[in-house]
Amino acid sequence: MKSPLRSAGVLFAGVMLLAACQPSASASPSASEGAAPSVDELAGDVQISGSSTVLPISNFVFEAFTAMHPDVTGFVDGPGTGDGFALFCNNETDISDASRAIRDEETATCEKAGVEYVELKIAIDGLSVITSASNTDIDCLSFLDLYALLGPESQGFANWSDANALAAELATELGGEYGESHAPYPDETLTITAPGEESGTFDSFVELVIAGIAEARGADETTRPDYQASGDDNVIIEGVAGTPDAPFTLGWVGFAYAIENTDQVTLIPVDGGGGCTPADPDTIASAEYPIARFLYIYANLANVADEPALEAFVDYYLSDEGIAFVSEAGYVQLDEGDLAATRDAWESR
Repeated sequence: MKSPLRSAGVLFAGVMLLAACQPSASASPSASEGAAPSVDELAGDVQISGSSTVLPISNFVFEAFTAMHPDVTGFVDGPGTGDGFALFCNNETDISDASRAIRDEETATCEKAGVEYVELKIAIDGLSVITSASNTDIDCLSFLDLYALLGPESQGFANWSDANALAAELATELGGEYGESHAPYPDETLTITAPGEESGTFDSFVELVIAGIAEARGADETTRPDYQASGDDNVIIEGVAGTPDAPFTLGWVGFAYAIENTDQVTLIPVDGGGGCTPADPDTIASAEYPIARFLYIYANLANVADEPALEAFVDYYLSDEGIAFVSEAGYVQLDEGDLAATRDAWESR
């Protein structure tokens, strides 16, 4: 049985939505048919933790579900993908939100603790490289540029222009494989605010942007350590928003957080070797945007078997009504094939 975790984060107990946002409680088809389950007088506890990127989606789903079933309690928390898996594999939560797939070592921890799970893709995200809305000097950055500014060899670079020599060296060595260099960079202070190592968004950025160049260079596959790191996406937005005197900022977050804060930050088009591409729902869905990735939830199968409310919650999450909250939260819905595969994985668990 799960242990009773009480989060210091967001706690929900039968949250009621505004009438305009309430899904109908009368729908009865199964999740695979695309509608909410019919459960009368459902009660229980649903405990969710993990990715701050997935948090907005799970929040919407949880609020709608508990509005239909007020006797269902629990919480949705977002300390980060890595921290979420630590709780999940210790059998302290029912569902782990994740902005990357579970790692082998995390799987081993779950197995050691006897935690069996099902992995469910629920959305697509485009990691958004951002700068202050006041910074009009940067109109595209390639993987090469991002490595020169944010990679393991850029530690100590205080100004954008400090990366000019490294960018030139990379361009000579790698050509256009990782996109073209946009150096020389401005001779301005470089202020970086971005996810920390507990975040799946950090891991995805390293895997998709940094790792290939780092391997070619014989460097560590990580970022520079000397920046303001936070597991709170709103803190990242605030840091990258900068000030009138210091607009030359840089960072990255999930697409939903970036796009809803365009009054404070600008999404920079990214060149992964195929030309500068802006992040938008179409380029993310088609994978034309080079830093697109799947988002996941992981459900504890033993807890699902013991807790009817948890099973009903995941059914609802994967229904058409539940999946619609992916768009509501600002992310991109799976295509029909991926969504069908997710529903099949759940039904055949």
